[in-house]
Amino acid sequence: MDLLSIIKKICGQIIVPKAVIEELKTGGDQGVDVPDLSLYDWIEVKEPLATSAVSLIQDLGRGETEVLLLALESPGSFVILDDNLARVYAELNSIPVIGTCGLLLKAKSDGLLPQVSPILDKLEKKGFFISPEFKQLVIRMAHE
Repeated sequence: MDLLSIIKKICGQIIVPKAVIEELKTGGDQGVDVPDLSLYDWIEVKEPLATSAVSLIQDLGRGETEVLLLALESPGSFVILDDNLARVYAELNSIPVIGTCGLLLKAKSDGLLPQVSPILDKLEKKGFFISPEFKQLVIRMAHE
């Protein structure tokens, strides 16, 4: 949706684990419209130091697990996660979390987006799940 630059403006430094890059590549190979993060010089690709710990978390994908491990290795950072279970793990480990909807609301409040609701509609068309109740809550929070 060509909105990655908004993440840079909100978050500053972005570190993406190698596993997420691999997941995006797999999605792209399967025809899913995903960004090529190698085109963005402000995104750093990094592997967690404790890669052996990835296998300890059985119920998360490798990408979510590596995101959490990198956050634990980088005090003061926060993670962008939408997966509910990954968010629970983050909260249990005192890792601040924001999701896609939170980023959209922040972008609107910072004047980076005129509206949130059309983006939510586009995300849903691309397969992003958001419950009708939560979507309405986000739209109300955006004052739309």
